[in-house]
Amino acid sequence: MDVRLIMFKESGESKEFPLEPGKTVIGRKEECDLRIPLPEVSRRHAVVIVSGQTVTLRDMGSANGTYLNNSRITEEELSPGDHVVIGPVVFTVRIDGHPTDVRPVHTRLEARSPGTAEPIVDQKPTEAKAAKAADDDIFNQEEDPISALEALAASDDTAALDLDDSFGESEETSP
Repeated sequence: MDVRLIMFKESGESKEFPLEPGKTVIGRKEECDLRIPLPEVSRRHAVVIVSGQTVTLRDMGSANGTYLNNSRITEEELSPGDHVVIGPVVFTVRIDGHPTDVRPVHTRLEARSPGTAEPIVDQKPTEAKAAKAADDDIFNQEEDPISALEALAASDDTAALDLDDSFGESEETSP
């Protein structure tokens, strides 16, 4: 099964991240398989598990949550065309070439209290957040965070992690 996460830069240019069978950890730490060096992203934010004909997204106790199609999730199976939001980054899920046409997405994230229809979170990525992250000393880089993410994805510097005993741990967003 060919599974890819597709994101768009502000310029409208798309970037695809192919996912291998097994676990792909997404987070802020350098050891993550798919690194997003932004303060809104937990050190180990979420994991995508590709197993057989199933693709599963699992939040790893992140402080700001993992969203699937605008709703905060703990663990859900992914389908072609789903939108995964981690911090300010939106990925579209492509499985075996579907959907064929992927366009930039703007989301409105909502986490709902159990039994109510009222959103408890209404969060949209903003230019101010992106500018703050780009200027943040913690990253010590001159390029924008999305370019850094692309560079890391293109390199062989990321290490695979064995997470079998780590799913019960919570993450905080502080370094």
